[in-house]
Amino acid sequence: MTDLLPKIRRLFLSKFDKEPLMVQSPGRVNLIGEHTDYNDGFVLPAAIDKVIVLAMAVNDAGKARAYSVDMNESVVMDLDDLHKSDKHWANYVKGIISETQKEGKKLKGFDLVFGGDIPIGAGLSSSAALEGGLLVGLDRLFKLGFTRKKMARIGQLTEHNHVGVNCGIMDQFINLHGEANKVLKLDCRSLEYDLYPFERDDIKIVLCNSKVSHNLADSEYNVRREQCESGVEVLQKYEPKIKNLRDADLELLEAHRNEMDEVVYRRCKYVLEENQRVHDACRDLEKGDFKSFGNRMFQSHQGLSKDYEVSCKELDVLVEIAQDQPGLLGSRMMGGGFGGCTINLVEEAFVEDFKETVSREYKSRTGIKAEIYITQINGGTEITEE
Repeated sequence: MTDLLPKIRRLFLSKFDKEPLMVQSPGRVNLIGEHTDYNDGFVLPAAIDKVIVLAMAVNDAGKARAYSVDMNESVVMDLDDLHKSDKHWANYVKGIISETQKEGKKLKGFDLVFGGDIPIGAGLSSSAALEGGLLVGLDRLFKLGFTRKKMARIGQLTEHNHVGVNCGIMDQFINLHGEANKVLKLDCRSLEYDLYPFERDDIKIVLCNSKVSHNLADSEYNVRREQCESGVEVLQKYEPKIKNLRDADLELLEAHRNEMDEVVYRRCKYVLEENQRVHDACRDLEKGDFKSFGNRMFQSHQGLSKDYEVSCKELDVLVEIAQDQPGLLGSRMMGGGFGGCTINLVEEAFVEDFKETVSREYKSRTGIKAEIYITQINGGTEITEE
């Protein structure tokens, strides 16, 4: 990451021959609280030290001229006549421009060069990093006056309206609100949040990419939403105030278990238990109890695998291998499921051995070569040079 800033700045200068505004925008992990967001629940993400760097400046061409370093592709957009692009990344830029203009903000032409070291397709939310970085830059260049919360909403609307992903707001929110050495507990209903300390420098976050495509995640995501809503319909007969699983408790669920499909019951049970795990995990962090925190990560994986059934053989194998390794505190699948990454808390002294053993054992048991990334918690999107 250290040479990314000068590299992107040099490329911008060579293309546009003027000094840019420099913005650094992070990827994210979610430590605990999976599939709770669309149930109005709680999540515990953190910004990480894998980033996208953006170089930006106002132009007098009346157009947005953007270059993706990683894709080696350029686009030019007419701000008054925006069209869907055949370049996937360009639709994020288009969406941010469009949604900003819907807010009544007037944009002039600007130039953009960006690139990063967030692994694409690993579930670390490179898309939210692009959205957040672009919004923070545009806000400064054109004095838009957006709050960070408003920027998160605009990023989410970009996904919904211009990319076709009906996502929650967690990724955009942590990108813009993250702080170094802290995790963020977000209430996905009210968007109220609290920051909790994560101050062990000797613990690394190790991400193991199963290299299994999570194509099933989108269709199964919709099925899970419907199953949760079915459970809510049963519980609403007895507690009309319940709008979402967030409002229910395990006692009520158990009392009416026989009135719902067994699969629906298990889906609801997982969500209620996972919300509680987020609260409990935050108390662990306040006490500096990383052993208990790690145990909750294992419990989360078990729930995701057995009750919510969004894991897969390869993710389960990664967790099984990890849990036997020295220095490991906790492990679980992260993200939508059916592929993608596991997230592991590993004491720094054991990281290299952990990488070597997991790589070897995973290849032996699945025939797949995992990708492993070592990262740690960092701050949210920021302007680094003006």
